[in-house]
Amino acid sequence: MTVVSSVKDLEALTLTIVNEFDAGVDRVWQLWEDPRQLERWWGPPTWPATFTDFDFTVGGEARYHMTGPEGEKAHGWWRFLAIGRPASLEIEDGFADANGEPDLSQPSGRMRVSVEDLGGGRTRMTIASHNDTVEQLQELIEMGMEEGMKEALGQIDAMLAE
Repeated sequence: MTVVSSVKDLEALTLTIVNEFDAGVDRVWQLWEDPRQLERWWGPPTWPATFTDFDFTVGGEARYHMTGPEGEKAHGWWRFLAIGRPASLEIEDGFADANGEPDLSQPSGRMRVSVEDLGGGRTRMTIASHNDTVEQLQELIEMGMEEGMKEALGQIDAMLAE
């Protein structure tokens, strides 16, 4: 399992997940900039993702949906706020309607991703999700966000071993 820690901080309104991989920084960074690779790990194994739009530029947006075991779909969107290849990424993210448009009735937040060289061909990736209110963060945790992220991130080792 790639996840080395998961910390909920209600005061800071964050959920932070730290992962370590047996791969270099550039290879780990590719997991974010290539939508076909994202589809292989973004979302738990029983809810795989499909990216329908992906403009990996500052200000660009991505649209995706995850398909559940019974064929149900959960839609999401991203806006890329900052891209510091290959070390940092900031994304505004949220739920979307069936057309991929942001669903403002659902919580949204920001993800900050850092990719750090640990030496010896190892890399640490930290994903810090930040919400605007304690209620939003608690709602996402109750929806299974923490477990879902751990399951999703657990798929990366096999990809990196290929």
